[in-house]
Amino acid sequence: MKILDQIRNPQDLKAVPKELLPQVCKEVREKILEVVSQKGGHLGASLGATEIAVALHYVLNTPKDKIVWDTGHQAYGHKILTGRAEKFDSLRQYGGISGFLNRKESEYDVFGGGHASTAISAALGISAARDLKQEDFKTVAIVSDGCITGGMAYEGLQNAGTLGSDLLVILNDNQMFISHRVGAMGTFLAKILTLGIVTKWEKRLEKFLARIHFWGAALVRLGKRLKVLLFPGILFEEMGFAYFGPVDGHDIFRLIEVLEAIKKLKGPALLHIITKKGKGYEHSEKDVFGWHAPGKFDVATGEIQKSSGTPTQYTKVFGQTLVRLAREDKRVVAITAAMPEGTGTDLMRDHFPDRFFDVGLAEQHAVTFAGGLATEGLRPVVSIYSTFLQRAFDQMEHDISLQNLPVVFVLDRGGLVGDDGPTHHGVFDFAYIRMLPHFVVMAPKDENELQHMVYTALRYDKGPIALRYPRGPGYGIPMDQEFKSIPIGQGEILKESGRDEAMILAIGSTVYPALESAKILAREDYSVGVVNMRFVKPIDTRLLKNLISKGIRKFVTVEEHVLAGGFGSAVMEAMEGEEVSITRIGIDDHFVEHGTQPVLRDKEGLSAEKIAAKVKALLRIKGTPYLIP
Repeated sequence: MKILDQIRNPQDLKAVPKELLPQVCKEVREKILEVVSQKGGHLGASLGATEIAVALHYVLNTPKDKIVWDTGHQAYGHKILTGRAEKFDSLRQYGGISGFLNRKESEYDVFGGGHASTAISAALGISAARDLKQEDFKTVAIVSDGCITGGMAYEGLQNAGTLGSDLLVILNDNQMFISHRVGAMGTFLAKILTLGIVTKWEKRLEKFLARIHFWGAALVRLGKRLKVLLFPGILFEEMGFAYFGPVDGHDIFRLIEVLEAIKKLKGPALLHIITKKGKGYEHSEKDVFGWHAPGKFDVATGEIQKSSGTPTQYTKVFGQTLVRLAREDKRVVAITAAMPEGTGTDLMRDHFPDRFFDVGLAEQHAVTFAGGLATEGLRPVVSIYSTFLQRAFDQMEHDISLQNLPVVFVLDRGGLVGDDGPTHHGVFDFAYIRMLPHFVVMAPKDENELQHMVYTALRYDKGPIALRYPRGPGYGIPMDQEFKSIPIGQGEILKESGRDEAMILAIGSTVYPALESAKILAREDYSVGVVNMRFVKPIDTRLLKNLISKGIRKFVTVEEHVLAGGFGSAVMEAMEGEEVSITRIGIDDHFVEHGTQPVLRDKEGLSAEKIAAKVKALLRIKGTPYLIP
């Protein structure tokens, strides 16, 4: 029987003899590989953080002691050790456990995490609340080296250093950023520091030098600056943290020894741990980018499953289009926030490395940086996931919209993304972008229209423009060889309403389901038209007025977006004063859980069958309920 089969919670883990903990780590990795290979998910980061998860739950008294993980990429081992091993095969499946941290799922998931760089701020808030309530527990934030590139992480660090609250920040350095140093010297320094000898003598020396008039303070500053030759944590120490490390993050015994010592200390502390992303699985260790979230694969061979005959991914179409346009126009530059492969901008990186900028997990900086480029006549294309771009709303308003700068925003993962769930569903972008003056907002119905929209966006120089496209493959339709410019704010009628019964106004990924719903209705002798509106802002008011003039009074809007402030709301605003009825189909006022895109779309009423049923119910209503008098 495996040791892991006997671990239902961290208390069971504590009962495991220390010498067997390497076997526990091995079994946790095997469990992660088994499930992710069959169900998909984030692999490399959780494999690399396995010993951290085991050591923390072995040393700390969780859930009384609070562990805050930065994003869920590192936390699969944490989930397995906290009562979810038996449910782990439902990872990211509809009705199963989340791929990220979820407070509703477990008391051990102290703070939800799907966006990066939040753990330090959240953990500091927990620590401050503990102090105000005069309670006694340890708070730990685990931050990867990638997450610490985000500005919010530094905001949390500086505030933590100022407050002086008892908080341990673990920097999980997986050799993708910061220090690569690990070995005997790092272990020796960590051991000496955790004993408190160095800290104690440093404080004595500071007090002694402070008594020396004129030169004392200068000597203290000089001493601290010289210390960087020996200690890599000078940055964190200057921010008010006691720095420990670097420590080998795959030496479970050393990790436990260091954590046992640090948990007795008080005040802000940072433990620098060196790990290897993908640790324990050769294929993942060799290609950390490709195995970040590989999809389904064969564990034995490392062969990643690929669907035969699958149409080209929207992301790839965007990347290829951008490269073609960049060849023609040397002003075109690409910017992304630590997601080159995820956004397709890796193709720009490979073809035009000097015109490609990966700013790290710093969306706010990415947007204002693009604004600076635009002021100098370049054509910046900012490609960020829809839900991640939300973090830079102020910069989009103040630094781009207010100054009316011609920056192109391309939002990947627009709409329901599927298994990643509510932290990644891009269902708010129409609303938060269309409210900004000067912005044009559009969405393509398919991959061919996507390439034309990218072309249109880069030819538009009157202000900022944004387009969003969905996650996943296109429809496999033929691609035009020549780019076409789409008139700004102009939709297209794809199917006429034969008897002036009703018209479906669709946008982006809902256009083809709308067309299919019209076919379903036609089989029941309903004649319903379909419009590909293409633009959320500006709305094609001329087209709408033309339809009204033809006698159409019933309209149905369909969007893969929340109803509040979305495409349907924009249509209603444009129809103000008209005697028409408008029925909106979209996502109601709630967050959508994780599951496959087809399942979620049907659940939210966005499948062809659900759209047809909604339209059919509207057409059965006698007369015209005037909703926009």
